[in-house]
Amino acid sequence: MERKRILSIRDLEISFQTTDALIRAIRGVRLDLYQGETVAIVGESGSGKSVTVKAVMGILSSNGSVDNGSITYTDPDTGEVFPIVEMSQKDIRSKISGQRIAMIFQDPMTSLDPTMTIGKQIMEGMRYHHQVPKKEAQRRAQELLDLVGIDNSKRRMKQYPNQLSGGMRQRVVIAIALACDPQVLICDEPTTALDVTVQSKILELIQSIQKEKNLSVIYITHDLGVVAKVVDYVAVMYAGRIIEKGSVEEVFYDPRHPYTWGLLSSIPDLNLDEEELYSIPGNPINLALPFKGDPFAPRNKYALNIDFEEEPPLFHAGGKHRVASWLLDPRAPKVDRPASLERRLKEMKEEVKRHE
Repeated sequence: MERKRILSIRDLEISFQTTDALIRAIRGVRLDLYQGETVAIVGESGSGKSVTVKAVMGILSSNGSVDNGSITYTDPDTGEVFPIVEMSQKDIRSKISGQRIAMIFQDPMTSLDPTMTIGKQIMEGMRYHHQVPKKEAQRRAQELLDLVGIDNSKRRMKQYPNQLSGGMRQRVVIAIALACDPQVLICDEPTTALDVTVQSKILELIQSIQKEKNLSVIYITHDLGVVAKVVDYVAVMYAGRIIEKGSVEEVFYDPRHPYTWGLLSSIPDLNLDEEELYSIPGNPINLALPFKGDPFAPRNKYALNIDFEEEPPLFHAGGKHRVASWLLDPRAPKVDRPASLERRLKEMKEEVKRHE
């Protein structure tokens, strides 16, 4: 059966005007999301992950503008097409946000209104978008609290955010996001503020709800390890551009970009006897300043001379795998992945087999 493409981002370019300079934050992003699929957009802070999905939600800050490209959402049930970049804020709020695409932010306390009960906050979207009667909205809100694993849901409905733990607040945020039956769920660092045990439970919860409702899910994260077990497709961002993308098997077990090597090497691993955690040397480039060549070149010990002259195109690496690195040019010298990373990849593969 042919998969339905639900979200299509093409040649997206976004800039922000500050008092000092124009920042080219997103530079030609292309990405697709299919019904029921899970995509992870990964990269360090400032790489452009959150800006990309905020453009999808139509919530860029006032100094931000989409300079080029398109974001197209296609309703999988009706086939109706929504050209998000061309839509007004009012139309995005009434036709897209909440009821078709919902977002879970990393800090639940910034998403929840401290002056409003949990129940009212879950009911709000249902009543606004679908004009659900109050009693029906109360019943559905309570069902959502049960669905996300919050006990005593009837009593919790009357409580305020400050009366709940961090893990419970994040579950409430998920319930709010699901209130209008969206078809796409965007999770922006959904487990960052939570301890490891709660992190795992939240990811399992999102996975189970996704299967039940056939949701498409986008994870935004800097941590490849968190999403390794739950995603189908990975896009690695650096300096506002996708520099490696492919299936989870292609990117996790056969990474080709030195930046992706660095991200995978920095995942903590208790099974390997390494004294200190790896970190990618240097700092990300300042996109407010002009640059020449590959923006990762100053941090890349495998950089070639051409990296300092010309930014690489996306090379085809087989299957769905695409990599923006001159190392994939047929004329480039052969460079092997670091031995420590090869050990890490082998360990990751064995761990997956153990859990199959």
